[in-house]
Amino acid sequence: MARFKRILLKLSGESLMGEQGHGIDPQRLADYARQIEEVHRMGVQIGIVIGGGNIFRGLSGSQKGFDRVKGDQMGMCATVINSLALSSALGAIDVKNKVLTAIRMEPIGEFYSKWKAIEAMEAGYVCIFSAGTGSPYFTTDTGSSLRGIEIEADVMLKGTRVDGIYTADPEKDPSATKFTTITYDEVYTRGLKVMDLTATAMCKENNLPIYVFNMDVYGNLKRVMDGEDIGTLVHN
Repeated sequence: MARFKRILLKLSGESLMGEQGHGIDPQRLADYARQIEEVHRMGVQIGIVIGGGNIFRGLSGSQKGFDRVKGDQMGMCATVINSLALSSALGAIDVKNKVLTAIRMEPIGEFYSKWKAIEAMEAGYVCIFSAGTGSPYFTTDTGSSLRGIEIEADVMLKGTRVDGIYTADPEKDPSATKFTTITYDEVYTRGLKVMDLTATAMCKENNLPIYVFNMDVYGNLKRVMDGEDIGTLVHN
């Protein structure tokens, strides 16, 4: 039995770069698709949000002279590109999936609604939610929180390149220690950068737990669903 029945999987756009340093690494994309397939075969209902940082990040764009609203809209388009790439990779291994967009862009994707998404997941489709919230000034973290709450997910699985939440950045501080579990209040008081404050507050207020783990290690997604403690659980 899978640990959770319905999940919202948040994937990093930067992780899609793999070893390339830019764009989409076909090997990393294929690895993600196969990991998702493993969990899908377990009967888990899956919703996915992918960032767009491997292509364009709106906030950093605005710091370089782009209008913030237009920069965020460019970032939304970047998430659509990544979502289409993942959709194609899943389709290549016969995993039924749909891309739903927060702004209308048929026929690239269907316009998102909660009920359409839940109906599709219950029918065995993996649903990929793209274009963030559809509004500027919101990150894909916030988009993930919103979609996770809307689809009534049991948990948000935040796939990163580190194996959980630490007292400090483990890549910079070798003495940093890892949390197995931590509360939302602790995340806030310690100033830990799990997600942006808006996203964290939404999860806290709507009692959506977050599980942070390393998605870049092949097989880790299934290990999480099998109940192995390989990451950090954030909860109320």
